[in-house]
Amino acid sequence: MSSKYLVTGGAGYVGGVVATRLLEAGHDVTVLDDLSTGFAEGVPPGVRFIEGRVQDAARHLDPSYDAVLHFAAFSQVGESVVHPEKYWTNNVGGTMALLDAMRAAGVRRLVFSSTAATYGEPVSPLVTETDPTAPTSPYGASKLAVDHMITGEAAAHGLAAVSLRYFNVAGAYGSCGERHDPESHLIPLVLQVALGLRPSVSVYGDDYPTPDGTCVRDYIHVADLAEAHLLALGAVAPGEHLICNLGNGNGFSVREVIETVREVTGRPVPEVAAARRAGDPAVLVASAATARARLGWRPTRSDLAVIVADAWEFAQKREAGR
Repeated sequence: MSSKYLVTGGAGYVGGVVATRLLEAGHDVTVLDDLSTGFAEGVPPGVRFIEGRVQDAARHLDPSYDAVLHFAAFSQVGESVVHPEKYWTNNVGGTMALLDAMRAAGVRRLVFSSTAATYGEPVSPLVTETDPTAPTSPYGASKLAVDHMITGEAAAHGLAAVSLRYFNVAGAYGSCGERHDPESHLIPLVLQVALGLRPSVSVYGDDYPTPDGTCVRDYIHVADLAEAHLLALGAVAPGEHLICNLGNGNGFSVREVIETVREVTGRPVPEVAAARRAGDPAVLVASAATARARLGWRPTRSDLAVIVADAWEFAQKREAGR
């Protein structure tokens, strides 16, 4: 059965993949994005595109929509430390305006793009939803504030909501792949070295208590992540706010990522040893038990070689199109 969805931030990386998957599933999809960080070419053909801010959602929402999937947010941790006001205004203020618009239009179902940054420094290598939340950046704090807002909205006004806390998203799907500016994520950084756009990749610390001495992180394919959003649309009843971690449940070290890029691309990837970065935990892996139990979700494409191969294909196409 076809439904009608508004995807805020749908010109971005994850939002664009979710919009694509919704369209492929036969739904009526509208993307609202101001293109401040997104790309118009990332919006799939067949989707109605509105260039505008999430703060103006009331102009576009009406009772014909079945749900909103909310990705519109600034997400650079370092920038949030330098300009916290930007993150409070957009991420928190924008979401408050969206919740107001949804309430006024009678749209009572929401899937929110949250983040593992809400936890801050992990208290255990395998992070669960019951672990303490102590964000270490205004970005993480803004996302946690939104989670609290949604909990209150659900209890007071009958919103049916799911917050999905991502760990490390990677790979590509269709026309959507990672292209941050500046780039800060490991897999696209290593692929830039393979493309000859960077001379080397820095390995921050090689003396951690892990099998090869480098940090271990949980990587999930963006297409697997998108499937969780589709499943979340019907997962909860009015008045409930469910929070789920999304991760592969297995970790890959920095050196494993680099070696996998060498194997997939067939190209050299020089690496340079660098000092540890403050605040980098040795191991950070998500428990996705809640997502399995409540959403019926299981990642199927999150083998590291598959993630890297899809990201590599996107990176090559992007570089060829410059």
